[in-house]
Amino acid sequence: MQELRVGVLGFGVVGRGVVELLLTQGALLQQRTGVRLRLVRIATRTPSRNGDLALGEVELTDDLQRVVAAEDIDVVVEVIGGLEPARSLLEQALRSGKHVVTANKALLAMHGADLVPLAVANRCELMFEAAVAGAIPIIKVLRESLAANRIDQLYGILNGTCNYILTEMRERGSSFADVLRDAQAKGFAEADPSFDVDGIDAAHKLVLLAAIAFGSYPDFSQVHIEGIRHVSDVDIQWATEMGYRIKLLGIAKQDAEGVELRVQPTLVPVSSMVASVEGVYNAVFVRGHAAGTTMYHGRGAGERPTASAVVADLVEIARNWRVGCVGRVAAFSCLSENLRAFPVRATDEWRGEYYLRLAVADRPGVLAEVTRVLAEHQISLDAIHQKGRSAVAAVPLIMVTHATTERQIRLALREIEGLDAVQETPRFIRIEPSVV
Repeated sequence: MQELRVGVLGFGVVGRGVVELLLTQGALLQQRTGVRLRLVRIATRTPSRNGDLALGEVELTDDLQRVVAAEDIDVVVEVIGGLEPARSLLEQALRSGKHVVTANKALLAMHGADLVPLAVANRCELMFEAAVAGAIPIIKVLRESLAANRIDQLYGILNGTCNYILTEMRERGSSFADVLRDAQAKGFAEADPSFDVDGIDAAHKLVLLAAIAFGSYPDFSQVHIEGIRHVSDVDIQWATEMGYRIKLLGIAKQDAEGVELRVQPTLVPVSSMVASVEGVYNAVFVRGHAAGTTMYHGRGAGERPTASAVVADLVEIARNWRVGCVGRVAAFSCLSENLRAFPVRATDEWRGEYYLRLAVADRPGVLAEVTRVLAEHQISLDAIHQKGRSAVAAVPLIMVTHATTERQIRLALREIEGLDAVQETPRFIRIEPSVV
């Protein structure tokens, strides 16, 4: 029986999940691969935090080099996260001829263009199914199941924390701040939630999916990123009344003019499937020219879902190992020499429908002033909504536009903000009426 010797870097939530699966499902994995996946060593800065997990003969060490540089390790699993020392450790592992499995989306989004050629040069596998959407096997789908398709669009809910917050804001009628505190108390949000609520986590995932779908190296600088901090309970309420849900979507589109990569709060029709994805769940929708639109739904984070994806990559490596195969499927779908850089469409060129929210003084002529500015910027309106009267406080003025460019929206709102009757910074949210 062939044996694949595994070393794990990191013993946090995901690391423990990986170790538990390897120790408890060894017989099943051996049946499915024809290879014994033997966990040799775990390296962690805090080896004393073993808890109640029985490791048997598995070595637990605080020396990371005992995994990366050891001759008795064939494949390195990296679940420590962050850019450093993860990047240096994985580069060292690849140069030493060790295969690598990682869940590190930030590292791959920022430095995948360097790590993949290094893996190829050293005839090593670099696998990262767990880096995007947890238990959803979306990377394998894009690389293999949809390989015959030209992908022109993918979009999805890529961050469970944001989806939970937006779901709870709607269901409870609560503010962003109140729901965030609740999410932190329940363990759905970090003490510092910036990576999640500011859209960075979703952007890391989006750039990896787009690279695989479009056949390019990931370039994180190309992604337009907006988070959900400015989504108010007023926006949630109005979206619901108008037949929409607000979701933080990652959207990647490709056409003859270039590529759009954006993470942003988005109004989607309540009748769409993406609107029905609630709580901490993720979903990804992919449109291929032959397959049409396909949907992938599941838990996007957590110990077991993420560990499941990590071990799935180990299974793939073991199967390749058994038949003496390396690099059967390229990391970003195409061979390195066939990867291309695509022109990125400027934000100003994006065209679509928009939801606008203004806080204005309740007096005659205000609506006329606002619509005059919009008309001067060639923006036509599909709907106008206003409720409530107040002699002293601002009242919300809600508008939905017909299709226009982002440039026109930003120029118009900048001018509208200068009107005497407008008492707060105007807000806008893009609408995607055609999502499924």
